Amino acid sequence: MCAAALEEYCGSTFWNASYLNRKDPDLPVCFEQTVLVWIPLGFLWLCAPRHLVSLCRRTQVGTKHLSKHYICKQLVVCLLFLTAIAALAVTLGEDYGPNKVSPVKNPGVLYANPVLYAVTWILLLLCQEGVRRREGSVDSATIFLFWFFLVLCDIFPFQTLLREALRLGEISDVPRFCLFYISFGLELIALILSAVADVPPEAEELVKKNPEAGAAFLSRITFNWITSMVVKGFKRPLVQADMWELNDTESTADINQRFQYFMQSELGAARVRFQNKLKKKREKSTDKAQEEAFENGLGKGVSQDVLMMEEKGKKGDEKKKKKDKKEEKDHPSSWLISTIYKTFKWILFESAFFKLLQDLLAFVSPQLLKLMVSFTQDTSRYTWEGYLYAVLLLAVAILQSLFLQQYFQRCFVLGMKVRTAITAAVYKKALVVSNDTRKESTVGETVNLMSADAQRFNDVVNFIHLLWSCPLQIALSIVFLWFELGPSVLAGLVVMVLMVPINGFLATKARKIQIENMKFKDKRLKIMNEILSGIKILKLYAWEPSFQAQVEGIRGQELVVMRKFAYLTSFSTFIFSCAPAVVSLATFAVFVGVSPNNILTAEKAFTSISLFNILRFPLAMLPMLIAAMVQTTVSRKRLEKFLGGEDLESDIVRHDPSFNSAISICDGSFAWEREAKPLLKNMSLDIKPGRLVAVVGAVGSGKSSLMSALLGEMYSTKGFINIQGSMAFVPQQAWIQNSTLRDNVLFGSSHDERRFQGVIEACALAPDLELLPGGILTEIGEKGINLSGGQKQRVSLARAAYSQADIYLLDDPLSAVDSHVGKHLFDEVIGPNGILKDKTRILVTHGVGFLPYVDEIVVLVDGVISEVGSYNSLRATGGAFSEFLDTYAKEQSNQTQSDCYQDAADVELIPEREDTLPDSPLEDTVSFTLKREGSIRRSQRNGSVRLRKKNSIGKSDNTSDVKKGQRLIENETMETGTVKLSVYSQYLRAMGWGYTVMVFLVYFIQNIAFIGQNLWLSDWTNDAVDYYNMTYPNWKRDTRVGVFGVLGVAQGVFVFLGTLLLANASIDASRILHSRLLNNILRVPMIFFDTTPIGRVVNRFAKDIFTVDEAIPQSFRSWLLCLLGVVGTLFVICLATPFFAVIIIPLAVIYYFVQRFYVATSRQLRRLDSVSRSPIFSHFSETVSGLSVIRAYGHQERFLKHNEKTIDENLKSLYPWIVSNRWLAIRLEFLGNLVVFFSALLAVISRDTLDSGLVGLSISYALNVTQTLNWLVRMTSELETNIVAVERVSEYAELENEAKWVTDTRPPEEWPEAGRLKFDNYKVRYRPGLDLVLHGITCDIGSTEKIGIVGRTGAGKSSLTNCLFRIIEAAEGRILIDNVDISTIGLHDLRGRITIIPQDPVLFSGTLRMNLDPFDKFSDEAIWRVLELSHLKNYVAGLQEGLQHEVSEGGENLSVGQRQLLCLARALLRKSRILILDEATAAVDLETDDLIQNTIRKEFSHCTVLTIAHRLHSIMDSSRVMVLDAGKIVEFDSPSNLLQQHGHFYAMTKDAGITQEETTVL
Repeated sequence: MCAAALEEYCGSTFWNASYLNRKDPDLPVCFEQTVLVWIPLGFLWLCAPRHLVSLCRRTQVGTKHLSKHYICKQLVVCLLFLTAIAALAVTLGEDYGPNKVSPVKNPGVLYANPVLYAVTWILLLLCQEGVRRREGSVDSATIFLFWFFLVLCDIFPFQTLLREALRLGEISDVPRFCLFYISFGLELIALILSAVADVPPEAEELVKKNPEAGAAFLSRITFNWITSMVVKGFKRPLVQADMWELNDTESTADINQRFQYFMQSELGAARVRFQNKLKKKREKSTDKAQEEAFENGLGKGVSQDVLMMEEKGKKGDEKKKKKDKKEEKDHPSSWLISTIYKTFKWILFESAFFKLLQDLLAFVSPQLLKLMVSFTQDTSRYTWEGYLYAVLLLAVAILQSLFLQQYFQRCFVLGMKVRTAITAAVYKKALVVSNDTRKESTVGETVNLMSADAQRFNDVVNFIHLLWSCPLQIALSIVFLWFELGPSVLAGLVVMVLMVPINGFLATKARKIQIENMKFKDKRLKIMNEILSGIKILKLYAWEPSFQAQVEGIRGQELVVMRKFAYLTSFSTFIFSCAPAVVSLATFAVFVGVSPNNILTAEKAFTSISLFNILRFPLAMLPMLIAAMVQTTVSRKRLEKFLGGEDLESDIVRHDPSFNSAISICDGSFAWEREAKPLLKNMSLDIKPGRLVAVVGAVGSGKSSLMSALLGEMYSTKGFINIQGSMAFVPQQAWIQNSTLRDNVLFGSSHDERRFQGVIEACALAPDLELLPGGILTEIGEKGINLSGGQKQRVSLARAAYSQADIYLLDDPLSAVDSHVGKHLFDEVIGPNGILKDKTRILVTHGVGFLPYVDEIVVLVDGVISEVGSYNSLRATGGAFSEFLDTYAKEQSNQTQSDCYQDAADVELIPEREDTLPDSPLEDTVSFTLKREGSIRRSQRNGSVRLRKKNSIGKSDNTSDVKKGQRLIENETMETGTVKLSVYSQYLRAMGWGYTVMVFLVYFIQNIAFIGQNLWLSDWTNDAVDYYNMTYPNWKRDTRVGVFGVLGVAQGVFVFLGTLLLANASIDASRILHSRLLNNILRVPMIFFDTTPIGRVVNRFAKDIFTVDEAIPQSFRSWLLCLLGVVGTLFVICLATPFFAVIIIPLAVIYYFVQRFYVATSRQLRRLDSVSRSPIFSHFSETVSGLSVIRAYGHQERFLKHNEKTIDENLKSLYPWIVSNRWLAIRLEFLGNLVVFFSALLAVISRDTLDSGLVGLSISYALNVTQTLNWLVRMTSELETNIVAVERVSEYAELENEAKWVTDTRPPEEWPEAGRLKFDNYKVRYRPGLDLVLHGITCDIGSTEKIGIVGRTGAGKSSLTNCLFRIIEAAEGRILIDNVDISTIGLHDLRGRITIIPQDPVLFSGTLRMNLDPFDKFSDEAIWRVLELSHLKNYVAGLQEGLQHEVSEGGENLSVGQRQLLCLARALLRKSRILILDEATAAVDLETDDLIQNTIRKEFSHCTVLTIAHRLHSIMDSSRVMVLDAGKIVEFDSPSNLLQQHGHFYAMTKDAGITQEETTVL
């Protein structure tokens, strides 16, 4: 009916099948004139309203200029409009013109089409203008698609007209013929124009910074806009500066704003629901008492959480389980998911749409394959059908690729945005969180919310659509398979479903093993950490072998567990690789076995195999996805609990200007938690502006709490606080940011040089700035690592002083600094004449000395203000204040006595003792300075390389020479570029060549079995042709099924074997690489550890060894399988159509280039991502630890902004990485699609010589190759990234070693018997290229002499001991011990025979016994005896485990004095004839010190003792004193003689306050 109307409209036949049923098919003219015109025009008309809307909006048209590009586009459309008018004119002329030829009028279509076109062109003119006016648009996808469809549909009339003209030999309708071709040409031009972006000049700057903004539609769907970055990354390693700006929609600020907006409403709703639930609970509860408790609670407006707590308290005796359940529920829940959904719903819908299209298209390919196979079987069909199928296969594949990549792009960006939103929300919450909520989670846990939990969400969101897509794919596959094979599909399906629980079981088993493995890993790393921290002690005592054995033992256990895991993995691989074979076997066997009429044809077999291939993915993914979802619910609960927690109440502190005092507390009681008892009770306090008020009180009387209350950090149970003006706060523990020293002081204020210098001077920071390498631009490490405690406190004070606030809260800032520095700070900053003299200051202090100078004193006793008044008035009343004075005055006088023993030389020039870098624990000055500098260096490495350049200019020239050797922490070498082949061979060598070859062979055979199975199948399908209309013999059926099955199982077995072999090989490799690394690290000279941050070495043992253990074998296996898979596929296609081999070569070349480009860029982007991710977390943990400071200064906004910037920096490298993956995928999929196309095309060309089985085989293989190609590149890049670990491990396994531990020349057993020491012109330097530290020392020390060694810091005292133990080797000269030159014997022989009691007692975690005697050489009696001598016997005997008592890491569970005594016990146990005593600076109390001195005098009377003294009184009784200065011996004689010489030694004793009389007494 419809066709008839159309035929009348066209004046010719609309549709006739005979048109197609011939060798050269064509479409009827009527069809071309109607349907093919309507399709593109209809598309445009549908899309036009969207463009017209922007026309109606009032925008300033004048602002946007008309580009040439735009004018050309409009011109082409105008010309097309003219052609349409011309066509209409021709028709009118023919019908109504003067020379009208035929009486028959033209059909309606010739009127309608030109009119349609004319209207469309006018519409298009408007649309293009609309696009131009739209903000930020460079082109329009819909208009491009319109032109594309138009040209596509016009190709049919194009060839129809041409063929017609050629057949007749003349052109029948010249005007229309010409008009059509003119308009076709114009359409092509328009198509090209619409594919190019039209970037307005005002957007050009933006496009330079972010090319995505100026990318046209084609560039957007193929991700071509990132090519420039990929190429740049290929030419040279990318750096952070190469990263592009983010789009506005991807920036943190934008995401966070939208997320917060939805979170507010969702959380509000959840809170209301939560309240209602509580109400119901209350109504239900009949317990009267409980009800009362609730009533009270509500009356006070107490939060619901606490009510729950109360209820819990009452029912505390109920079962633990119930309690846990309740705890989960005591916060508003289930609002996070809906917030995320509402914030990002559009991206979700878009990606779902693309996924749906892609899923549907995935099922078109197998149907096309089926048509293709039946086409090759039937030679009577026309060739054009085959070509059509080949083109359709290509078109479907390309569409599928485009949709899939758009879907992935959106999902990954969505994941990134969700992670960003959560990270930003957690940060924002942390700034306002109340103390209750803060108590519940440690800093580590909150950082975890940011890193781990946000990442979980990211991972799940990436694949969220699989929740509906997997079931959809499974359902569709089953439906299509049912059409092919009928009910026998169920057999295969049952096998697949059975695989799921097996996989689940294996996964849980694997998780258990993993947890066990982690335990050993942690244990090993803990020991490694201790070894590296205490490496100097290990070297001095020659204990390395004992610890090496410990680590090797743990590593052995770890490898056993790893082997278990590897076997499990290989088993699950076996099951997984058998699966497809078993599934198809089950299905086909049942299919042919059910009835003799069922014959397996090529169409059926290969269509079903490609369907089974589609099925594999969703079945594997579903269980993984569900497991991930479960993990995410845990994260969701944790995030909801934190983000839904209470905020700090902002109304505790009022700012009412009507009060006339700066601070007034009106009858206030304050508690740390809502329900806790108040700590500060009934306080009333009035402080006038400009006063200096001291707050004093015993420890724990609430001084710091008062500060917190004033800052509004505590809950007020009654009363209020009023504060006028801004505040500055100096906490007790200085909080230092990881940025330059200047930024720490400025703290966000603008820089005013005069004020800045004044503050620096007043805070006594000027001398320190000269010591720091970069002056005020020195980058300070995390937690202020490269500043001493006193320096940190002064920086913190300087920050407050610079801030120009009205009120200063100073929480005991003077306790961390030396007394004379404290005095300076009080005078210059805080006191009546300081720079803050006009401000209101509240100072918490223990220093009695400052109290007379303050205006008012507040005395606290147990949280109550006991008295207020001036110093004198309080002194007179004799209350709590005078008690306080008495206790503290006593303590201070004790201190001053012990202080006079301090070596005065230390305090001369520099304002504070801790900054003089005394011979600090365990490290000589050089390595100490170096370490501090190193941490500066490390912090500079994170991104401010410019800094170092600046300061080197600013300093005088001579310092730069010093720096050459001092520049000690070398930058960590970051490998860039490709990995050398030698690294791979190194790994293969470690695996063992035998294993390697066998693995290759086994996998190769597996691949052959796979191909064999499929060839067998294609041969089987040819039976359908041979036995056409005959009964199929049973024996034939059984052999077919049997061989098919055997080949399938063989594959599995070989994979299993290969994986087992590979597992064993890789575990061998792991063992060898680790023991090489460990063995070498313990033999590296000490200087290496002084110049390398421990973290860097630990990283080699942690991350790199982990990579070698787990990641490399995994990626190596996947890579091998992928490679063989691709090779196998290409082989099969070449087997079917040998001509294909020619096409492989250009494809391979393209593939190689794409892959090289991608790998270089991707690897670098990955690195940048991880480098830029750590600042997010470190900034966060820094913020959390300095919360009260940030809140006090009111700088929350600034920190939020900074956090957004930090996250953006990370996104800048993460986003290109996501896109670069899509860039690669789409290019590789195009290659794969070409493989499909050519295999189909060649099959069509050579169809007469091919059997249908092989065609089906080669095409179904080709359809699979796309995925494999993609994986191959991923795996190659992963393998390259991972193999770097081998490189890094071997770098440290090949470091230069120190001398041999044991050499051929061994000293006699009893050596050293006498203990005589002789230095012979001994010179030494720390490293080649540095100055000498000791300049030719010559001296003789007799047997059993007691020598004291003194000298200022850096005189070379510690270097002397280092030389005796050969920690540093001689540059010239020698040392003889009992006439044996120590440089000729092995290090362990030397170090084992002389003993040192080090400055800083280092203990290792393990038993007490192990700490004394790691080699188990001595009996228990001997150990108890030395414990008695070192006064520890009673302590140890009192412990439960006695000698087996576990010492915690670094000896934390023993006091410093006990640790020192243990070191003494070590020395006593070794009974060597030479003892070196490196005196502890101030670590030990006087009592312990006396014990040690007496024991040494008694027990070591028969030994030669060298004492390095810091306190002169301890060496006044030695037989001789050696005075060192600048590496030379200046004086060497008995103390009494030296005192009479009035030289260096005399000067020192005078400074220390030791007089002649005292020495005579000694």
